[in-house]
Amino acid sequence: MRCWLKIEEMALEELMQRLNAVSQCADEIMHQDIIPLYAADIQDQLKKQFAYLSGGRGGDGCPVITFPDYPAFSEIPEKEFQNVLAYLTSIPSLRDAGIGFILVIDRRQDKWTSVKASILRITASFPGNLQLVLVLRPTGFFHRALSDIAFKFNKDEFKMKVPIIMLGSVSELQSYIDKTQLTEDLGGTLDYCHNRWLSRRTAIEGFAQKVKQTAQILQSFGTELAETELPNDVQSTSSLLATHTEKKDKMKEDIRLAVEQGDDILGSITKPVTENPEYKLNQDQLDNQTTVERLLAQLQETETAFDEFWIKHQQKLEQCLHLRNFEQNFREVKAALDTVSERLSAFRDVGNSCSHVEHILKDLASYEEKSCETVAKARMLASEGDAFIQSNHYAVDSIIPKCSELHQLCDAFTTELERRRNLLNKSLELHGLLEKSMKWCDEGIYLLASQPVDKCQSQDGAESALQEIEKFLDTGASNKIKELNKIYREYAHILNEDLKEHVQKVFQKQESMEEMFQKRQVSLKKLAAKQTRPVQPVAPRPEAFVKSPCTSPGLQREYVSNSESSALRRVNYRRGKSEMTELHQSRGGSTMDDEENLAVLRQHVMNELIETERAYVEELLCVLEGYAAEMDNPLMAHLISPELQNKKDILFGNMEEIYHFHNRIFLRELENYVEYPELVGRCFLDQMEDFQIYEKYCQNKPRSESLWRQFSDSVFFQECQRKLDHKLSLDSYLLKPVQRITKYQLLLKEMLKYSKNCEGAEDLQEALTSILGILKAVNDSMHQIAITGYDGNLNELGKLLMQGSFNVWTDHKKGHSKVKDLARFKPMQRHLFLHEKAVLFCKKREENGEGYEKAPSYSYKHSLNMAAVGITENVKGDAKKFEIWYNAREEVYIIQAPTPEVKATWVNEIRKVLTSQLQACREASQHRTLEQTQSLPLPASSCTSPSRNHIRNTKKTEERKADLASLESFGTTVAPKYPEKGKGWAKTSHSLDASEENDGWSSAEDPLNSSDAEEEGGGGGGGEMKLTPGKYTVVTDYEKGVSEEFTVKSGDLVQLIREGEDGLWYMKNLSTGREGWIPANNLLMLIGNSKSAQSLSSSESGTASSTLSTSSSCSDSCNASCTSFSDIKG
Repeated sequence: MRCWLKIEEMALEELMQRLNAVSQCADEIMHQDIIPLYAADIQDQLKKQFAYLSGGRGGDGCPVITFPDYPAFSEIPEKEFQNVLAYLTSIPSLRDAGIGFILVIDRRQDKWTSVKASILRITASFPGNLQLVLVLRPTGFFHRALSDIAFKFNKDEFKMKVPIIMLGSVSELQSYIDKTQLTEDLGGTLDYCHNRWLSRRTAIEGFAQKVKQTAQILQSFGTELAETELPNDVQSTSSLLATHTEKKDKMKEDIRLAVEQGDDILGSITKPVTENPEYKLNQDQLDNQTTVERLLAQLQETETAFDEFWIKHQQKLEQCLHLRNFEQNFREVKAALDTVSERLSAFRDVGNSCSHVEHILKDLASYEEKSCETVAKARMLASEGDAFIQSNHYAVDSIIPKCSELHQLCDAFTTELERRRNLLNKSLELHGLLEKSMKWCDEGIYLLASQPVDKCQSQDGAESALQEIEKFLDTGASNKIKELNKIYREYAHILNEDLKEHVQKVFQKQESMEEMFQKRQVSLKKLAAKQTRPVQPVAPRPEAFVKSPCTSPGLQREYVSNSESSALRRVNYRRGKSEMTELHQSRGGSTMDDEENLAVLRQHVMNELIETERAYVEELLCVLEGYAAEMDNPLMAHLISPELQNKKDILFGNMEEIYHFHNRIFLRELENYVEYPELVGRCFLDQMEDFQIYEKYCQNKPRSESLWRQFSDSVFFQECQRKLDHKLSLDSYLLKPVQRITKYQLLLKEMLKYSKNCEGAEDLQEALTSILGILKAVNDSMHQIAITGYDGNLNELGKLLMQGSFNVWTDHKKGHSKVKDLARFKPMQRHLFLHEKAVLFCKKREENGEGYEKAPSYSYKHSLNMAAVGITENVKGDAKKFEIWYNAREEVYIIQAPTPEVKATWVNEIRKVLTSQLQACREASQHRTLEQTQSLPLPASSCTSPSRNHIRNTKKTEERKADLASLESFGTTVAPKYPEKGKGWAKTSHSLDASEENDGWSSAEDPLNSSDAEEEGGGGGGGEMKLTPGKYTVVTDYEKGVSEEFTVKSGDLVQLIREGEDGLWYMKNLSTGREGWIPANNLLMLIGNSKSAQSLSSSESGTASSTLSTSSSCSDSCNASCTSFSDIKG
């Protein structure tokens, strides 16, 4: 700090010295140090022109002062006379003035008496050196003769050291002074205008004063800046910096104006030479030019000195501002670090079970994630302080301790967090050992309890029981606690009193169980060692043999049979395995060749992707530099029409944003996958959000196209195209982003084609789907921006899902009968926009024009809230029709799609919207139900295992979840009681708690959710749905099969093959060729509305339609829109 103050004092002292030198130099240039007199001060006296300095010079360079014929010469006051002579003699340079002046006194029209008086007055008052006095005597005969005689006799009266020469004519004067140095009134050719001379002298002296004043003002300003005390807060420092900067800018502006003033004066002096190169400036004009140039140089020196001082002062203020910001941020970050450290100290509990420890670890991880932002800010602030130290900040002594404290706090927090995590991990490890031991003890007790006493009385039974016990005891090596002291030593840092007591109890239980096993082993060994009681011998038969008490012929045969069967199975398995090995070996060569070919094709596609990406980036850069940047180029401004100016954002949209994304991010990421082309799908997925910028570009394309059509013939665009040597015009390059985003999906399809069995196939498929989704979103948004007449904000309706044109009939309960009949039979052409929260009906209006100007607009008519919408998927007589109805069929809209496929797509999308609303409502209720039904496990009794109770409680919880999840299925067996017709669900709808008793929901009998087609079909029952083998179309994505590799997606064609155990169905995905097991209740959701399904129950009618709706009211338990499903009819 002291060093900085010393440097600042030196900078101010240097500034003062340089500016003082400028002021002195300005005075010296204008000779103000000798005679401090300005033309402005005696302007009225100089205007009388009784004496003037014409700029002429004598033979040796002596300045010529002319006293023209002035009748009132004798009446001039002495003070004015002396001021004028003093001022005129101060103008020439010191060198010229030192040689001496030549005085030309013109008295041709005067009398000798006046001539004598003039000469005497001039000789008495002239302040400079005289070299020669030339007098043009009177031209009258009498006065001429009188002057000759009188001059001879009165010569001594003049008392002059220089000669006085009486001249009779101008021609005689020209023998002393060259004609070019005399003014026109003296017969010369010197161009002199007294008013112009006076004006120029005034301007030069004013400029000199301006230079001096500027230097003095800068001195004062510099002193003020240096003496200003630095504030102690950010706001005051910022305000001070802004104030000083504003004053500095004003000073710079004054200097700029002074420079312009000097340049104007210099230009007026050299103007004759500029207009006529042959013109030669006289010595007086040359002196003026030199004077102005020297003053300009001093002004430049003033500006340079001030700039150097300002740079140091500004650096001081900026460093002060940085310091105040650093101090403020330090206080905030330190407080935040203290808070997170204090909260971290709350994680003292090491848990009482594995689940408890896992929960604490999860909370710790969540806390770490939240606190990492604070730690990152602290480390960043410390790095910022280190940077200040490296840049020689003036407050280094204050910054170093704060940086050290920040580093220390961050390291302490990180260390403590890691210590807490390690403790919890050790606790988790210990509880794992304890629970394994408890489980092993429980299993052992169960084994002892399950051994039948009667069977153990025989030798074979005892031996069998012994084998079971020995086999079980062998598993104790990895499950039981071996050394209690070792546990105490290894986990000493986490063993509190409760945990230590728990360890002792587990170990005691383990010892008790082992003791029971030992006792059982002793008993069983005694039973196995008992001899069979002797039998009284009888007459033996030859075929009689002593049989083992544990065998029988039947058992023996069965054993042999089982052994042979097992051996046979092993032989068949080995034979099959051998055959498969031989088959693979025979085909190995061709398989390897095919894989190599696919790898070459993948690499080819990857090369094309990267090469075209590089070309695309270069083309974008070329357009931005060759066209967009040139629109801001002043040298090209004259080629741009006024209507085109400031329209760059319209013409190019966000092309610059697209360029930066591809150049800085996407291209570099692609190059990382050049050797792994099959994994490039991940690259697309990682950057998928950034591709949304194309939507903004495409939305602006109509405006850009319209602007281009207006100015495509502009000279500016032609000149830019010529400089770039482009064969195509700008509009072709403006289309490049649109072409590029559509090119990606083609390349991804090619890559996926050659990567079916590769590791990244799923990522490629997902990337392709995402790119197609972006293309669809771009296309939909192009239509959405053309909607007119909608009063609200379209963004509030949620994401735009679908849009398309349809024939629409209306069938409303309210309205005039004739209008209803007309609406029923005469379709309306409507363009529908399906959002997440509403569906809009618009009328399409075609526009005239070309290109994007021909794009249609959509006039808004009305909309339906999706919270009160229902659908009927099939309408009798037309496979392309479906119904959208509103508020319990008060409004019914019959929609006719162009094709059945379009209809299926729309119905599926609407179904997804309604399903998501239902699931959101049910998940909220399910969460509340779980909170109400779940309870903590009861403490274990002395003879019951805590882990077994925990398992039972977990099973109960899972059963509850399964029961609640069953509500998600479409088929139900028992229907709840519904409210009366027209009253809705507001008062009597069942909550999810009640629905558990009824085993699900069915809305087939609900008048609010039933369609006319259902009533005609007669399938109003809510019977259980049955699955039959056949082919079906999947209507929603599924990724949770028994096999992790088996997934299906919406639109896949699948085949149900057979029903297995535990409610599983074996299914084959015909789209991917994969097979797997799927739970039946999930299967109903996957294919519930599939058109390919045969029939889901024996009582269902084939002509009935599937209806899906969301009720506009809700039960009190849901607190949201309650979504319900009617029975599904295939």
